[in-house]
Amino acid sequence: MAKTRPGKRDLDVYTIKGTNKVVRVGDCVLMRPLSTDTAPYVARVEKIEADNKSNIKVRVRWYYRPEESMGGRRQFHGAKELFLSDHYDVQSAHTIEGKCIVHSFKNYTKLENVAPEDYYCRFEYKASTGGFTPDRVAVYCKCEMPYNPDDLMVQCDGYHPACVDMSIEDAKKLDHFMCADCSSEDNIKKPDRTFPASPLTNGKVKY
Repeated sequence: MAKTRPGKRDLDVYTIKGTNKVVRVGDCVLMRPLSTDTAPYVARVEKIEADNKSNIKVRVRWYYRPEESMGGRRQFHGAKELFLSDHYDVQSAHTIEGKCIVHSFKNYTKLENVAPEDYYCRFEYKASTGGFTPDRVAVYCKCEMPYNPDDLMVQCDGYHPACVDMSIEDAKKLDHFMCADCSSEDNIKKPDRTFPASPLTNGKVKY
């Protein structure tokens, strides 16, 4: 953790201006964007600090949205997906507009109801290189794409209804679904398959 500079003092909490919401170190927050047409920025608070004039600043670690990354938004990125970046910054605490929750991917997929303040993260992102950790992700379905929690998938190995010639309406009526491979007598386990997290290879986008 960064040392507190002379004339500065660390704070345990900060109350968002005009609200009774309390922000602590480790909380995720929504921060005012430069343009009113832009969605709020999302960051994790690393430090809260006040100077001798009671000006309060926060050191934050930014989350990036897929479209803000070098590779851009891809088919498997969910609408509420964020990447935890290695980009740190110091901002006025007054730019904090609200709090949010950035879930792990596993916990997000278990939510019964997704609230506006719910997001999820499954990758860390290195802003200078466009690299991701982990650099690969498991794939599902006949189309061999990573799981997108926004898309309906039927049971078994995880299939998009359209990929098994099924309408979304029919898929929602299913109590159970088993694909041809799993329902065969041999029931051979499929090999593990992965998909590169980043479309960048040697500086070029892969299509």
